[in-house]
Amino acid sequence: MALTGIQIFKLLPKTNCGECGSPTCLAFAMKLAAGQAELESCPYVSEEAKVQLAEASAPPIRMVTIGGKEVFKCGGETVQFRHEKTFLNPTGIAVLITDLMSDEEVEGRLKRFNELKYERVGLILKPDLVAIKNSSGEKEKFLNLIQKVQNFGIDKMVLMSDQVENLQAASEPTSSIRPLLYAATKDNVETMGKLAKEKNLPLAVKGNDLEEVIELTTKLTEMGLKDLVIDSGSRTLNKVFTDQISIRRAALVGGIRALGFPTITFPCEMTNDLLEETLIAATMVCKYAGIVVLSDLQGESLFPLLVQRMNIYTDPQRPMATAEGIYEINNPTENSPVLITSNFSLTYFIVSGEIENSRVPSWLLVLDTEGLSVLTAWAAGKFSADRIALFMKKSGIFEKVKHRKLIIPGYAASISGELEEELPDWEIQIGPREGAHIPAYLKSWQ
Repeated sequence: MALTGIQIFKLLPKTNCGECGSPTCLAFAMKLAAGQAELESCPYVSEEAKVQLAEASAPPIRMVTIGGKEVFKCGGETVQFRHEKTFLNPTGIAVLITDLMSDEEVEGRLKRFNELKYERVGLILKPDLVAIKNSSGEKEKFLNLIQKVQNFGIDKMVLMSDQVENLQAASEPTSSIRPLLYAATKDNVETMGKLAKEKNLPLAVKGNDLEEVIELTTKLTEMGLKDLVIDSGSRTLNKVFTDQISIRRAALVGGIRALGFPTITFPCEMTNDLLEETLIAATMVCKYAGIVVLSDLQGESLFPLLVQRMNIYTDPQRPMATAEGIYEINNPTENSPVLITSNFSLTYFIVSGEIENSRVPSWLLVLDTEGLSVLTAWAAGKFSADRIALFMKKSGIFEKVKHRKLIIPGYAASISGELEEELPDWEIQIGPREGAHIPAYLKSWQ
């Protein structure tokens, strides 16, 4: 049974040293109880306390790390529903390549893996891993394919083979980047477990059903392995959907530790149609998959999947915000127009994008409104004349432009009179209400 924050606090050294990243031991205890911190962060906790706190400090679903310099994390979740608390580690999107594919096919997938990146509301959206399958069963082909992937600068991998000896050989040159080994089954669980333990690598577990998965994870944890990833073995949408929910619920609600691990799913093995595969993957992103493996990456199917993932894994209680400041767009000069907006990320990227599209050199002032959009910030008193005037005086825009003209959003037109009082030397101009109208407005600006 998990301990409360106060119970955990009683077992901590109470030094309030701050080395764990929390200001006090009590604050650290509360984070441990909520599954928001790792016990290892405390350098002074006793071994006896570590044993007692192990259960309380571990999230119901273990977090597993894959990769080298850049790592991918899956699991670590503490809730079943997003409205309870934000989901922590976004589903990893992997592309499958096999050693039976032609060089052209392999290079095409790897090239798209590196090139398909999208910027949205200040985030870079991209795929995460490459799943390398030893379909031929030949060791040399497998090793050559792994080397080719590494030559593309990719170090987040899933190594897949039915031959334990081939995975053994593959683990030698890749152990420093901690690939996920796939997979331990009832036929090879002991040898795969020994390999993963010896190399300190995460290990996928594949069963024919959840009962078999529980048997396998129980055996592996008894061997001392902790970093496990579950493949329930299902390859139909209805069954894999049911399995994902059952695993999550069993770990979070039922307290079944044997299922307290992230999952890996294979939409690439469930259909030959890429768009249908993308729909299956979208379902898996919604329903708790730690990793989804796709047969290929194409912009028209990958982009909506990445956006969906971003939306699901964004904290619904914390607005996405851009840093306050002056943004130079299209190389502005001292005669360029000055616009102002809120720091809600979506607002910023729409406005800045339209200014950029206009090709008119401009200064964009971004006021800290705590991540609220213009109208909401105005209603909350955070996009007000006095706040704008104070920000402008501190920002340095007075020294950057000769003119004294400020363009405010059309929806905030009601504050123009107050702004003129706060900034008597400035002419307040009312810009368009919609971002799409900004280019035409700027081209006629004077």
